[in-house]
Amino acid sequence: MSFVRLKHLNIINRGRAELNDKTLPVRTRRGTGAIALEFLGSMNLAITLLVVIAIASVIGTVLQQNEPYTNYVMKFGPFWFEVFKALGLFDIYGAPWFLLLLGFLLISTSICVWRNTPHILHDMRQFRLDVQDKSLQSFHLKSEWHTAYGTGDAAMRAEALLGARGYRLRKREQEGHVTVAAMRGSAGRLGYILSHLSIVVICLGGLIDGNLPLKLQELRGELRAETRDIPVSEVPAESILGTDNHSFRGSISIPEGASVNVVYLQLRDGYLVQQLPFAIELEQFRVEHYPTGMPKSFESDLVIHDDDLEQPLRQTIKVNHPLIYKGYAIYQSSFGDGGSGLKMRAWSLDLPHQEPLELASNVNRFLRLNTTRGERTLEFTDFKLYNIFPADEGDTSGKKFHNYGPSMVFKLRNPAGEALEYINYMLPVELQGRRFFMSGLRSTPSEEYRYLYIPSDDAGTPQRFMRVLAAAHDAAHVRRIVEMQIGDTLGADAASRDVRNTMIDSISRLVALFVEQGIDGVVKHAEASIAAEQRQDAINSYVNVLQGVLGALYIDVLRDEGVNLEQGVREEDSLFFDDTLNTLSMLGAYGSPFYLQLSEFEHIEASGLQIARSPGKDIVYLGCAMLMVGIFMMFYMHQRRVWVRLTQCDGGARLLLAGSGHRNRMEFEHEFHALQVELEQAVPRSTDVT
Repeated sequence: MSFVRLKHLNIINRGRAELNDKTLPVRTRRGTGAIALEFLGSMNLAITLLVVIAIASVIGTVLQQNEPYTNYVMKFGPFWFEVFKALGLFDIYGAPWFLLLLGFLLISTSICVWRNTPHILHDMRQFRLDVQDKSLQSFHLKSEWHTAYGTGDAAMRAEALLGARGYRLRKREQEGHVTVAAMRGSAGRLGYILSHLSIVVICLGGLIDGNLPLKLQELRGELRAETRDIPVSEVPAESILGTDNHSFRGSISIPEGASVNVVYLQLRDGYLVQQLPFAIELEQFRVEHYPTGMPKSFESDLVIHDDDLEQPLRQTIKVNHPLIYKGYAIYQSSFGDGGSGLKMRAWSLDLPHQEPLELASNVNRFLRLNTTRGERTLEFTDFKLYNIFPADEGDTSGKKFHNYGPSMVFKLRNPAGEALEYINYMLPVELQGRRFFMSGLRSTPSEEYRYLYIPSDDAGTPQRFMRVLAAAHDAAHVRRIVEMQIGDTLGADAASRDVRNTMIDSISRLVALFVEQGIDGVVKHAEASIAAEQRQDAINSYVNVLQGVLGALYIDVLRDEGVNLEQGVREEDSLFFDDTLNTLSMLGAYGSPFYLQLSEFEHIEASGLQIARSPGKDIVYLGCAMLMVGIFMMFYMHQRRVWVRLTQCDGGARLLLAGSGHRNRMEFEHEFHALQVELEQAVPRSTDVT
C-alpha cells in the first residue's frame, strides 16, 4: 500500500513540474477604472435609474409641488409630513437625490453612447463581403439553386434587381465565385444612437433647470429662506436672488393698478425673493363664471416697463397663452383679492345695547380692538364678490344655483396667538322662506365651517335680533318679566315670599346662563347639579321656562318697535322668535365678542402670475424631439441584409441567396420570398433556361 501511494505522489509531482515548464496564458487583471466604467455604462444601471426617475416623476406630478408646508401638514398630518419632507417629495425636481440620479443617468447613457456608437456606425458601413458559404447556409432565410448563367451575368442581374428595390450594393469577385452584398434601412440603426442621446440631452436640460447653483449656495451658507411675513424692503440680502439667476419658477399676486419687479420662490418652509430686470404692471383683470360659480375664463392686461424698450410693452395673457419676454415666461395661473376696501359694523354680543362700532380696513391688513374679552386682532384675509351654491332640495324657485352675494373672510386672534377663522356674508340669505345673516366659523383650515344664522328683520338688518339679545342681557328687565310671570301664585306669607324670591333668582340666573353660554351651558349645569334619572325632565323644564321668559321679552321688543299686537303675534313674527331662540342657543359657541357685518366694499381684483425662466426647457424639448425621431427610426426603419453568392460550376453557377433582418422578421420574410421569386425569374434555374 505504501508503494502505491509513493508512486501516485511521484506522478503528481512530475505533473506539477511539467505545468511549471509550460507557458500558460496569464489573465490580465482589470483596473478599478475599467470596472467602474463598465458598471456606469451597463444597461442594468441605466434601466434602474430610469425606473426610479419615472416613479419620482409620477409622484411629482400627482403631489402638488412647492406649496407652503402648512398645506402639507393639514393634508397628510404631522407624521407623514415629516416622512415626505425627509424624502424631499415636496420639491422632487430640485431634491439633491433626484438631481444626483439625473447626473448618474446622464453619465451612464453618455458612456453607453460613447462605447457603442463606433460599433453601430461601423456596422452601418460594413457590407460583410467576406461571409462564407457555411455562414449563409445557417441562415433561416435562404434559397439555393443552379443556373445556366455564368457568375458575371448572374451577379449583374442580381445587382439590377436589388438596386431597383432600394438596396445599397457592394460586390466582390474572387477566383471561382462572386459575392453581392446588399443592405437597406441601415439608417434605422441611428435610432438607437438618437434615442440614447435624447436621454443625455433631457437629463442635461433637467440639471440646468434643477437650480444646482442655488443648492450649492445654500450648502455654503450664502442663501437662506425667509420665513417671516415681511415687506420686500425688509427681506435680508441672503434671501434675495439677483437677475443673474438663470433658472427659477415663482409666483406673484398683483392688484389692479399696481406693478412689481420681484417674484417669490417657494423654498421648503419659507421663500426667496427673485429680482426681475423689468417691472410688470396689471392694468385690468377680467374673469367670467359658469352658472355653477366656477371660473370660466380669466385674463390680465399686462404692461412691461423696461429701460430697454422705447415704449412699454402691452399684452393680454390668459391661461395657456403666456407672455414671453427676454426669456421670461409670464403665465396666468390664478386670481384673488387685491386688497379690497371693507367697511363694517361690529355688533357687540356682550353689550348688545350699544350702537355698532363702525370699522374700515382692507384685505391683507389687520385691526387691533379692545373688546369686553380683552384685546383682539382682526386679520382680513379674503373677499369674494360672488358665492354660488346649489339650491336646497326644498327650493321652489326653480333655480339650480343661488348667489349668496359678497362675503369676507377674516381671523380673530387673541393675545396668545390662537385664531378662529370666520366667513361672513354681506346680504341676508333666504333659507326655507326666511332670511338670515350667515356667519361661518372654524378653528383650523382643514375643518368645515359651522354656521351661525342670525335672523334678519323686515328692514334687512340684524337690529331686531340685537334688541332681543339686549333685553335678555338686561338683568333688571329679565327679573321684572320673571316676577310678572310668577305673580302671587305662592301666597303672601313670609315663607312663600322666600320661595318666590328663590325661584325668581334661579330663573334669572338660568336666563343669564343661557344668554352667555347657550344651550350647552344649560345642559352642563344640569349634568353637574341633577341626578341622571331626572336630568332630561329638568332640561325640558328649563327650556319651557326659557321660552316663556324670552317670549315675554320678545313681546316687549315688538311693542317698542310699534308692532300692532291687538290681533296677536303674526306668523312671521312668531317664526322670527323661533329663529332667534335657536340662534341664542348657539351663541355661546360662536367664540367672538361681536358680530361683524359687512356694510360697504370697494372690490379690487388681483391676478396671480407664475413667472419662469428655464433655459433648460428648450434643451428638454430638443431631447424629446430626438427621442421621437429615434423611436420612429427604430420601429419603422429596419435594417435588412441580403447576400447573393455565386460559385462557378460546370454548366453555369450555383446561386445561394440568404437574408437577415434585425426587426419585424415576419415582414422581412415576406419581402425575402418576393425577392426570391423575382430573382428566380431574373436568374432562372438551369432547367428553366431556354
